[in-house]
Amino acid sequence: MKNKKPICIAVAAACNMLVGPAWSQAQADAAQEPVASVVVTATRAAKAVDKIPGAVSVISQQELAAQYQIADDPSQALATYIPGYAPSRQKMTSTGESLRGRQPLILLDGIPQSNPLRAGMREGYFADSAIIERIEVINGASAMQGMGATGGIINYITKTPRANGTSSGVNVRMASQLRSDNLDWKTGYSVSHKSDLLDLLGYASVQQRGMGYDGDGRRLGIDNVQGDSLDSHANDLFLKVGKSFGAQRLQVELNRFDMAGDGDYKNEPGVLAEGVPTSSVRGTPPGATPRNKVRSASVDYRHAELAGGALTVQLFRHHFESLYGATNVATFQDVRIAPKGTLWDQSHIVANKWGSRVTYVRPDTLVQGLELTVGVDYLRDHTLQRLAMTDRTWVPELKFDSHAPFAQLEYELGAVTLRGGVRHENAALHVDSYRTLAAYGDQPVQGGSAEFSKSVKNIGAVWRLAPSWSAFVSRSEGFGLPDAGLVLRGVNTPGQSVSNLISLQPIVTRNHEIGVNWRARSGQVGLSRYDSRSELGSVIRINSAGVGLVERVPTVVKGWELSGEWRPQGGVSLFGSYALTDGKTAATQGAPLDLDLGARSQGPDKAVLGANWAWQPKAQLRVQASHLFDRDINIGRKVGTSNLEEHFKGYTLVDLASNWETAYGKIGVAVENLFDRQYVGYYSQSAAATDAGNTYAGRGRTLSVSFSRVF
Repeated sequence: MKNKKPICIAVAAACNMLVGPAWSQAQADAAQEPVASVVVTATRAAKAVDKIPGAVSVISQQELAAQYQIADDPSQALATYIPGYAPSRQKMTSTGESLRGRQPLILLDGIPQSNPLRAGMREGYFADSAIIERIEVINGASAMQGMGATGGIINYITKTPRANGTSSGVNVRMASQLRSDNLDWKTGYSVSHKSDLLDLLGYASVQQRGMGYDGDGRRLGIDNVQGDSLDSHANDLFLKVGKSFGAQRLQVELNRFDMAGDGDYKNEPGVLAEGVPTSSVRGTPPGATPRNKVRSASVDYRHAELAGGALTVQLFRHHFESLYGATNVATFQDVRIAPKGTLWDQSHIVANKWGSRVTYVRPDTLVQGLELTVGVDYLRDHTLQRLAMTDRTWVPELKFDSHAPFAQLEYELGAVTLRGGVRHENAALHVDSYRTLAAYGDQPVQGGSAEFSKSVKNIGAVWRLAPSWSAFVSRSEGFGLPDAGLVLRGVNTPGQSVSNLISLQPIVTRNHEIGVNWRARSGQVGLSRYDSRSELGSVIRINSAGVGLVERVPTVVKGWELSGEWRPQGGVSLFGSYALTDGKTAATQGAPLDLDLGARSQGPDKAVLGANWAWQPKAQLRVQASHLFDRDINIGRKVGTSNLEEHFKGYTLVDLASNWETAYGKIGVAVENLFDRQYVGYYSQSAAATDAGNTYAGRGRTLSVSFSRVF
């Protein structure tokens, strides 16, 4: 890491900045407000960012609109705006997309979208980007929203009607590389209403994605098994209805999202020796096309004046299905069904969640300035994995139940905010008796239960040094579970029982962080240093047979993050960020922490620089560049038959976006990968470098045009 210090200094000197332009004159005026006025709700109570001890990021609606104009890809937006988020795969699958070397908990208005019991890495696509108002990101381990946030929390906040009256709107986006088969288009229609009686927001959209081409003009490789956004279609129906009566509010939210491949192209392996990446040819792949089916619903109640405090209650339901493409992998073979090597099948994950969140916040409890937050969460998660074509059980139904009371105190002592809390998780997992697949010996496994009870804590302080300066220090804990489904499906010895196989000892991650922030009307800068440790972590290693194995070994991730924005004059802003991530693990329990975390777990060091220019009152231009640094790790290292050596040659991508507000609506034009750079993605170079069918190049130069109008 010593050789990267000059780079850090250079980027720090170049960046006095954070993300985000103003995309209209009114928004430009709003951008001059101090960032301390930005309120975050992912902490269970609305808090100004300068009172939260930790690294918190809020991606505004204007920033999201700019990025989605360039590429309608949720993970690419996160990779652009969040320093510690790994590069996007540009696929339906999100394997390798992590936050600070660990997995984040993904929420939609507080409804959990992640599936930690059987992580199929398909949770990145669950809603249309047009319904998102902002994204709140709590960086670092956290337990405030429950299980799974070992890397942090990513909470997508949906839009809400702001102005009185009724309006409707239409949005259209088209992107192309000027080839006959690569048009990407989306159209959506919204209805918004706000009155004294109720407020309502409805949205419907359809999207069709074509193929893509790399910088050399070669058709991009399609992932027919794990899932791809290429050659696919999607639709979304969203409804939010709310009514306020005095200090109380009741709100109902429904979201119905579907995404599936079209099945018009097949994967064509590349030629590794000649540096030719995976491509695609016309043809129909076997089986049904990969798809995501997501249904989310919630009922929210709030009483803002209850016994001197505010009560919030949320009841939610979430249904998630991910179907993977057909393959004749050795794991699926069973000579009782078909001759060896001829049996094709498809993995199908189904997860159902029900739950509730109750939060009560009371300021000035007992003494002036002391705020008490208490509550209790309940979650029931039933997840299974089956083989769809032969209706075989791969992972039996995992029945998980948990309830968790929590309490937190926050004390305002002049310029200092002190915060500390504890959450006590009580959880149980039950699995009925089942048989493994023939590839594992058709072993009978006795059903059983496993339980755990664990308290996780957080403590921190923020010191507002001066009107524009603040510093924070924090220690927080998050918890998750090992991928129970991955363990249970691979049982290959007789006489096993669930109670003996699954240790529900959670993955407790402790995050220590210190940082300093400067926030003023002319810009803001944030610098933080973190140290994240798990004594009993979870690492997936791929053996020589291509099978993923869960290893319970310690992991440590350390890093620096810098982000900032500078507005030297009205209509002009410069922004940038830099993230240095260093993750380590061990070969076995008790062994030295001398192995680098691979691309499945962490991204490379990354820098983003850019500028925004409002060159006319109703016209804006944005230019941004993202650079990923080289990464060569674990040279000559193996654990068992798992080869851990990885190599990555970094690259720089430049994007441009502009828009104009006219009397007829807002028109936008953007170019992704402006200089048509030829590159192979980070995960493909690192984790799949020896697989000719999974070495995927990234998109070449892509032009997009958008139009939106409100009636």
